[in-house]
Amino acid sequence: MSSASFSDQSPDDLALDQIGPALSRLRRRAPASGKDLSRNLVLNVIADAPDETTVGGLAAEMGVAQPVASRTVAALIQEGLLRRAASQLDGRRTVLELTEHGEAERGRFAAEQRAAFLEITAAWSPEERLLFARLLVRYGVDATAWSRSRAAARD
Repeated sequence: MSSASFSDQSPDDLALDQIGPALSRLRRRAPASGKDLSRNLVLNVIADAPDETTVGGLAAEMGVAQPVASRTVAALIQEGLLRRAASQLDGRRTVLELTEHGEAERGRFAAEQRAAFLEITAAWSPEERLLFARLLVRYGVDATAWSRSRAAARD
């Protein structure tokens, strides 16, 4: 986009154009190590899944190749955060489940993220914090539904 047409944009359009970069910065500035970020992502994907999760399903949800998801799962099983189990829907399939330790780690990550959120937004009013939190959660729910409906339409 040329700078002339960029300057012709309304302030609302300019703000909307910043959503992608802002979400990217949020991801990069997460208050955790890279290892914790990936562990937290996997634990949340499995915990939030509406159905049983396989390694292939995890890979698809995370947008990574199956060997990457498989290595991550193996490491989390070794750490005692996940376990493999027989599917209750199809005993021939193996699904992933959080262990008690995995649930505890997920809670620890959530507490760290809440503390970081409170520090980052310390200058915000309580109303601004709650509004942003509610809208961000809503965005996450709607983005998941949107992504799943697009995937279903491709199948």
